[in-house]
Amino acid sequence: MSKILILYYSRDGSTARMAQQIGRGVESVTGAEAVLRTVPEVSAVCEKIADSIPDAGAPYATLQDLETCDGLALGSPTHFGNMAASLKHFLDGTTALWFSGALSGKPAGVFTSTGSMHGGQETTLLSMMLPLMHHGMLLMSLPCNEIALRETVSGGTPYGPSHVADTDSELTEHEKRLCWLLGERLAKTALALRSN
Repeated sequence: MSKILILYYSRDGSTARMAQQIGRGVESVTGAEAVLRTVPEVSAVCEKIADSIPDAGAPYATLQDLETCDGLALGSPTHFGNMAASLKHFLDGTTALWFSGALSGKPAGVFTSTGSMHGGQETTLLSMMLPLMHHGMLLMSLPCNEIALRETVSGGTPYGPSHVADTDSELTEHEKRLCWLLGERLAKTALALRSN
């Protein structure tokens, strides 16, 4: 099985719903498995002490989850045009993986949820790409010929799936399709790379 890690932070649930749709896309590919993981919150005062299993949702990620995955989808809500501090804090702790090259050559994609149409979707996606490039990962985009990307009036960018949660936290059909497509592309790419 090719394991695609879907690593995300979600405060209000929208990014988690996107992660679930990406997981469905991954598991639509024979031989691929979606592994959902999240990160604990951090505080300006001190790092929050958290159990290894949160009360609800996906378990907290470990460095081993990253090391053993065959591909990665990284997701965060947009906080002032950037990824959430909790996700950045986790990524800042991946230096050992960088030294070993554990993520180099693995496919990766990014996704985000914003509170408004012009809330910084694309800058957030780009900010999440930077550490992935430093790790030597192969960045996956959404294909320009995808009809949902052209027709969407809410979330969706060539850089990766996005969701606009301004009044309704439910994903639109276009947003669901784009999440599913990213999962499918990551799984197919990971399987192709493993077969070589």
